[in-house]
Amino acid sequence: MASLLGLIVLSLAWELWLPERPSPWVLKVLPLCVPVAGLLKRRMYTYRWVSLLVWPYFMEGIVRWNEGLPAMLEVALTVTLFAACAVHVRLRLKNAAS
Repeated sequence: MASLLGLIVLSLAWELWLPERPSPWVLKVLPLCVPVAGLLKRRMYTYRWVSLLVWPYFMEGIVRWNEGLPAMLEVALTVTLFAACAVHVRLRLKNAAS
């Protein structure tokens, strides 16, 4: 949850406050806000599709890598979020099979 919230805050900051003028690309934050409720309720389906949702943000971080720290943070947060979702799903499925 922390990495998702961090990604939301980073995306807002990167598109609103870091450039010379606010960018319309700030709308990219909206898809990240959708799964917050499902993750708080620990819905398995949400964890599964969030692990797919993060890849465009990962690609954006790689493409914009030359812009410095925000891109590096975006890559780190997306990898962390993917790994956390994957581990969560794997552990829940393992516990359900037991």
